[in-house]
Amino acid sequence: MAIPLAERLRPHTLDDVIGQQHILGPGKPLRVAFESGEPHSMILWGPPGVGKTTLARLMADSFQADFIALSAVLSGVKDIREAVERAELSRNAMGRRTILFVDEVHRFNKSQQDAFLPHVESGLFTFIGATTENPSFEVNGALLSRAAVYVLKSLTEDDLAAMLDRAAIEELDGMQYAPEAKAILVASADGDGRKLLNNLEIVARAAQAKKQDEIDVPLLQATLGDALRRFDKGGDNFYDQISALHKSVRGSHPDAALYWLTRMLDGGADPRYLSRRIVRMAWEDIGLADPRAMTIANEAAATYERLGSPEGELALGQAVIYLAIAAKSNAGYNAYNQARAFVSKDKTRPVPEHLRNAPTKLMKELGYGKLYRYAHNEPNAYAAGETYLPDGMQEPRWYQPVPRGLEIKIGDKLAQLKQWDDEAKE
Repeated sequence: MAIPLAERLRPHTLDDVIGQQHILGPGKPLRVAFESGEPHSMILWGPPGVGKTTLARLMADSFQADFIALSAVLSGVKDIREAVERAELSRNAMGRRTILFVDEVHRFNKSQQDAFLPHVESGLFTFIGATTENPSFEVNGALLSRAAVYVLKSLTEDDLAAMLDRAAIEELDGMQYAPEAKAILVASADGDGRKLLNNLEIVARAAQAKKQDEIDVPLLQATLGDALRRFDKGGDNFYDQISALHKSVRGSHPDAALYWLTRMLDGGADPRYLSRRIVRMAWEDIGLADPRAMTIANEAAATYERLGSPEGELALGQAVIYLAIAAKSNAGYNAYNQARAFVSKDKTRPVPEHLRNAPTKLMKELGYGKLYRYAHNEPNAYAAGETYLPDGMQEPRWYQPVPRGLEIKIGDKLAQLKQWDDEAKE
């Protein structure tokens, strides 16, 4: 079976690694770890195709250690047990260290991750976990506390271009790239070196079949098609883009909001998920400053349900534009959170008698609702000086409308009501 190009080009020394100079450059943390003479457990956190597996293999080579690789997607308790037995054999029979590499360690559950702890503590093996997810959330605290975390970054365009050049020289008999084709290949990889080399291998085979000595744009389009588009459906990067969309709306920048929305749609994000987030933005960041925003957000979500893709996505786009240019207020959001926090810590206060319902004779005899003032029978349909909070509870004033949009008028209304309350108490 032919060895894939990405495997054939896997670096054999630390100096061969392309990218990650923020941790591999002279004096940087991971290079110091390699040069220390003593391996330590670590978590390599970063997006796909940036060298996590390569670094684990290089560490095993650097320390002449036995290398055991597990995939959390494919492995179970039996595989972990066999890895432990193999590490014990290497230590007892051959006096060799073992580096246990667990790819996608975040896919292991808590009990599976806990299974590594005693062996990490005893020094039976050095543990290296690779993850595309934030280890603070996905890796057990006990395991995380015993491992250094190194953050790997997406490969830059210069890194990817260097990788293409190396592939052309070392594996593809000096194959040439048209400048535009090279730029398209680099952009399509989206920082993922493995994806770049896999795409290149497909195109190179097609070029050889057509007896072309140069990779050009028509060849890319004919062989890769939709694979040239960048997809990012999950993981931290996905939620970073959601965050960028939300902050662009909050920051009143319609073009930026449209950019992030369309980028996620192009990347395969579920429009229904995006529509839910858009509705959330309307309530959280616009609120009563422009109640039309909630209506437009909800109507856009309903329109997508009715029309589907791609027609329904236009409604989401226009909703995002409206939300971005709408007056902003988080007064209602803050008031709700303050009320929730207060109630969660406060005692259970009885409902005042004048606010209680009195559907029976006994309840009426007990005075329920007796002193209630019906607002519509009062001047201005407002019972000035009345209180609707539990007895003894101070007015919290959680809701503080901002001087923007409709909340300007809401603020004026509340000020008028307070004036009437004050006058009623004189």
